[in-house]
Amino acid sequence: MGFEMHLEEMITSLVATRKYVEKRNLKPFLILDKKAAEEFEGVNCDDPNAVVIGLGKAELNYSNLNIAFRLLNSGAEFIAVHKGKYYRDESDLSLGPGPFVTALEYATDKEAIVIGKPSPNFFVCAIESTGCELSEAVMIGDDVRDDIAGAISFGMKGILVKTGKYRERDEDSISPQPDFVVETFASAVHHILHEQ
Repeated sequence: MGFEMHLEEMITSLVATRKYVEKRNLKPFLILDKKAAEEFEGVNCDDPNAVVIGLGKAELNYSNLNIAFRLLNSGAEFIAVHKGKYYRDESDLSLGPGPFVTALEYATDKEAIVIGKPSPNFFVCAIESTGCELSEAVMIGDDVRDDIAGAISFGMKGILVKTGKYRERDEDSISPQPDFVVETFASAVHHILHEQ
């Protein structure tokens, strides 16, 4: 697409969450799918003093949620990788971690610290790790609320891509609207490289 990118330059909600956990020397109880939990390899999870919850179809079960409930009631810090309501899986839209985070917030009267989009925590981590100025940063995403509205409210430009989670006329559901709406990720990159 005209630019080179390295894996360590990618900032995901999981990367930002691990940085948050390490910075505070937390020992998390992880409710994440197995692949996502690999991001926390080497982090001490013995005798947890925090709960980290994210996407995990099999792991978001009563047993794990009840363990989290008990830890939170005992003073553990509550961290949500993100609070997405839904995501698109191989067949259709499915529940994201947001409804489960909200259930634990309700049950414990404890608000989760949300690290991923649309939280400013995510955008701060991304800007700090790239070394670019806020005015130079652009969020490309398919989630009009978490990706685009979050970025715009943080002071970034937002380009909505009509792929993945995008639903017809999503761009009309937020104010201010996205800076640009494009068909593909490649179109967004082209716009950034050639039309800015």
